[in-house]
Amino acid sequence: MKYVVCTVAVAPLRNENAHRSEMVSQLLLGEFAELLDISGDFVKIRCLYDGYEGWCQKAQLQETDQFLSTTVFVVKSIGKASINGLDCRISAGTPVYATDRMVQLGLYNVLYPSMHNADAMLQEFNPVNIRHLASLYLNTPYLWGGKSVFGIDCSGFSQQIFKMLGIYLPRDAYQQATSGEVIGFLEEVQCGDLAFFDNEEGKITHVGIMLDQSSIIHASGKVRIDRIDHSGIINAETGNRTHKLRLLKRYKK
Repeated sequence: MKYVVCTVAVAPLRNENAHRSEMVSQLLLGEFAELLDISGDFVKIRCLYDGYEGWCQKAQLQETDQFLSTTVFVVKSIGKASINGLDCRISAGTPVYATDRMVQLGLYNVLYPSMHNADAMLQEFNPVNIRHLASLYLNTPYLWGGKSVFGIDCSGFSQQIFKMLGIYLPRDAYQQATSGEVIGFLEEVQCGDLAFFDNEEGKITHVGIMLDQSSIIHASGKVRIDRIDHSGIINAETGNRTHKLRLLKRYKK
């Protein structure tokens, strides 16, 4: 089996093999994927973490016969790595593989930030750590398919926070809603529970992380903290209702 590894800070994963095609997700530096197909300057891949498929530009990846596993991630909003001696700004959630900070990714020699900034997986899934990691993304612009502090969507945000704290979530909001334990009432919510929201057709289209029983952090226009009640989200700045609450879920390690 052939694999590829991302060798840039953030690589777009597109629906088709063209730059104009919709971006459906991203790979961060050092993330691995299975190689499925090659077409011109693009390769079709399947992300090892969540099974998401799409097309990436070949120049942003390195082909390899093996992949590395990780238990730690960069937990600064924006860190700095060195790729073949040149600086590269990297996002929170970027995997770190070597305790000596150096790893070889094919032709690319990557020097990661200090390991004391890359220990999120050693932390417990508790309110202090959830709030800390989520706050790293505040004011990050909303970007369909994004999952970095340079741009992120709602499900990419929840997936990244949970990933750094050792809980697996699939990529899209409607997929994330299929697992976890249902919470019947808003009064039972704990920090770290997920809230899901649907559209007029009843399809789940949005997700956010509950901070307490009346506030939620989510990516809508930007990563922001808003109020929430039994009906849904209330924009903290305008007072307008923006999302209709569908269900609440709790996840455990």
